Amino acid sequence: MKTLYEVLRADILRATPVSGGDINDAYRLTLSDGRSVFMKANRSASPAFFQAEADGLEAIRDVGAIRVPGVIACGHDDSVGSYLLLEWIESKGRERNFWEAFGHNLAAMHRANSSGGFGWKADNFIGARPQINTPHDNWVAFYRDCRLAPQFRDARHCFDADMKRRFARLLDRLDEYLPEPLHPSLLHGDLWAGNFITGSDGHAWLIDPAVYVGHAEADIAMTELFGGFHTDFYAAYSEVNPLQPGYADRSDLYNLYHLLNHLNLFGAGYLGSVQRIVRRYAG
Repeated sequence: MKTLYEVLRADILRATPVSGGDINDAYRLTLSDGRSVFMKANRSASPAFFQAEADGLEAIRDVGAIRVPGVIACGHDDSVGSYLLLEWIESKGRERNFWEAFGHNLAAMHRANSSGGFGWKADNFIGARPQINTPHDNWVAFYRDCRLAPQFRDARHCFDADMKRRFARLLDRLDEYLPEPLHPSLLHGDLWAGNFITGSDGHAWLIDPAVYVGHAEADIAMTELFGGFHTDFYAAYSEVNPLQPGYADRSDLYNLYHLLNHLNLFGAGYLGSVQRIVRRYAG
């Protein structure tokens, strides 16, 4: 595995910390050849952790509907641990149509993958936790088996017997609430306000993906979980890829996955939200 120097082919003059993440260390590297490069590093993560992120960025890039930073390399160096090197994006401020363009571009990405099943070619990560992506032909079965059930198993110690029964009932009845999509979509997988940046073109660029093929509604629901995006985003999205009827009645089920993940990552502060959603759908 190549060292940082072998990959960059230049000396690192400065490593300036960049704020925003809570899992990895992040830096702007200023190199002796005049370039700037973005680096994530984590001494406790394996190289596979960043390889999964790199694969996700490249999958989104290959669709060609929305921009992502270019992947330079990922690997391991004794000085920093596992690392991911990305193109440095210098923002010049948002264009006036930022949210409208963002909605149109994400909708175009969701419409681009119109065949095949659900899941991904390999498991990856949602935050610091593993994300199971075993391929399924059926969306509801995939969401039950690879999203809700594994997270709940890991959080079982948080629930009493009554809540465990309710959750089992919810899994059994999941097809009563979630429809099959009109077509499978490539999803970002973790699309909240911290996982896009304003690029050098003034438009939204996606970062930190947890990609898989699923129902586009799952990405839209995640945008709403922690405050939501601008209303222009949702209006523009619907112009290109309208949501199926009844979306508002099931969006909490998509966010139950992320709330369970946060419960497993960060503790009991998310327990009440999880229980509220389970009671709403499981009685």
